[in-house]
Amino acid sequence: MVDIHCHILPGFDDGARDIYDTLEMASLAHMSGTKVIVATPHCNVPGEPSNYYDSRYREAFRSACKALEQERIPVRLLPGMEVFATYDLPELVREKQILTINQSDYLLMEFAFDEDPEFVEIMVDRVKSVNLKPIIAHPERYEFIKDDLEFARRLVRSGAILQANKGSFMGRYGRRSESTVYQLLKDGLLSVVASDAHSAEIRTPDMRRARSAAESICDVKKLFEDNPMRICTNQPL
Repeated sequence: MVDIHCHILPGFDDGARDIYDTLEMASLAHMSGTKVIVATPHCNVPGEPSNYYDSRYREAFRSACKALEQERIPVRLLPGMEVFATYDLPELVREKQILTINQSDYLLMEFAFDEDPEFVEIMVDRVKSVNLKPIIAHPERYEFIKDDLEFARRLVRSGAILQANKGSFMGRYGRRSESTVYQLLKDGLLSVVASDAHSAEIRTPDMRRARSAAESICDVKKLFEDNPMRICTNQPL
């Protein structure tokens, strides 16, 4: 499997606290069948450290890759970010403060859970205006999706890509998110499932249960392997 959303970089956000957490997460991912992980720390969140692309990110990423190699954990790390959507996001992209997924045309973005739907549509258009393809992280957790599945259809028709969290399939974020993720799946609106892992104990990178839960409904190879790898290699879904 290929995991395009994982908070595995040490000491960067509310994910891995140190390199030992990083190694535990990578080891668990490997044992559960994941071969590639995109390291996506939170970025551009108002009121929190900006975590823009700079020497700190580069050093943390290099250290994590080196540690995995030294411990002989056969998981490949790729660079990325989970970027909070603010109106100036296109400018941040132009200034090269924002990382897309493995330097592709795909940008992983998140919103406030109670965001105004009109702003979401504006931001999808603004990201597309700088020739990037917006991937909306965990749509099943947003009120503007849970309250209106037709809005999810509009987003997909407008060019947005929806990435579900593996934990939603097991009710990790509540019953409404669980029912929403299954409906999005049945309606063919999801393009990729990722872990959104934050540790090796809670919200882990193990995606096996989610894959099993989805396999009677859809082509799980497409959602857990093919599409995420196409994103990482900058190919169309």
